[in-house]
Amino acid sequence: MATITTNSTDAKQAVQQTVFSILFTISAAHFINDVLQSVIPSVYPMFKAKYNLTFAQIGLITLTNQLTASLLQPIVGNYTDRKPRPYSLAIGMCFTLMGLVFLSMASGFTHILMSVALVGVGSSIFHPEASRVAHLASGGKKGLAQSIFQLGGNAGSAVGPLAAALIVIPRGQSNIIWFCLLALVGILILARIAKWYQARLNERVAKKYGNATDGPALSKQRVIWSLVILLVLVFSKYFYMASMTSYFTFFVIDKFHLTIQQSQMYLFTFLGAVAAGTLLGGPLGDRFGRKYIIWISILGVAPFTLMLPYASLFWTGVLAAIIGFILASAFSAILVYATELVPGKVGMIAGLFFGLAFGMGGLGSALLGKLADATSISYVFRVCAFLPLIGILTSLLPNIEGKKV
Repeated sequence: MATITTNSTDAKQAVQQTVFSILFTISAAHFINDVLQSVIPSVYPMFKAKYNLTFAQIGLITLTNQLTASLLQPIVGNYTDRKPRPYSLAIGMCFTLMGLVFLSMASGFTHILMSVALVGVGSSIFHPEASRVAHLASGGKKGLAQSIFQLGGNAGSAVGPLAAALIVIPRGQSNIIWFCLLALVGILILARIAKWYQARLNERVAKKYGNATDGPALSKQRVIWSLVILLVLVFSKYFYMASMTSYFTFFVIDKFHLTIQQSQMYLFTFLGAVAAGTLLGGPLGDRFGRKYIIWISILGVAPFTLMLPYASLFWTGVLAAIIGFILASAFSAILVYATELVPGKVGMIAGLFFGLAFGMGGLGSALLGKLADATSISYVFRVCAFLPLIGILTSLLPNIEGKKV
């Protein structure tokens, strides 16, 4: 890892080199974290058959995981804004490791809930501090930094179902234990990042690069109203994402009579497109303005979500890829826009928005599971198709970035 020299020119070059090494390293850690997180929904069909679970119980598993991942994040973020804890990154991964060990040995619905709750706690500790590392390493290119960070997470979410389909589904629940090896690698990576992070805190580089206090010239009420709009947009994105991550496999199995492993490939197509599209949102937001990227990524996906429930198998795969690609850029743009509304509170904002994203995913999964039990999986997808239309609220956001050229 590069070191910072005292010569001003060399120091600037070293800082830039260190910035990108840290950005890709924290992105790799995010990849590992989200691979492990995505194991949970990937094994839903297996758990449903093995333990005779209802769709409502499947939804409760997601809700338990996402609530523990969401409720703690703003608290963790607010605390670490005041008292950064670099080594909490590795501690969070330890919780995930314990959750996966217990999940591999779970003997029923209650044990599954306890296991996924531990995995959620690990995620809640990871995201606020990891977002601060990305912000600190951004060198002012906050959108690019957030996109690189998000790329790792979305790639992990895409690879997780594929890995579960190859490792767990054919061989059984106990093979979840193999993912613990990846968690151990994550702990080592995060311990290394923590050393860099601690060094930057000691040198007060964090104050120079990450704690700007000048915000947009908006009233407190306008800032709060803008944050509420952003949170509603996150709701629309992640409620729809919940329908895809938790129930897309069931949808294609029910409609096209695929096997579990075949259905996982369609989920991988969607999540792979999400990963591919992630890197666009941040840099394009830096270049053209984040408000316009939010417009395109949420409202622009509506025509494709409306077509998905009625498509053939081939076009279902194509539309899923298009939806994932377009929708992917939203979160990076939303999160950076929010940190610019409330500067100096990166941890709290990251915790709030990551927490809401997970919370909406969990709540959405639980409610959609109840709806699926009462109606059908196809009906769930017809209803969720209208969620991206909420993106029209983007028109109410202030333009805080000025004119981009």
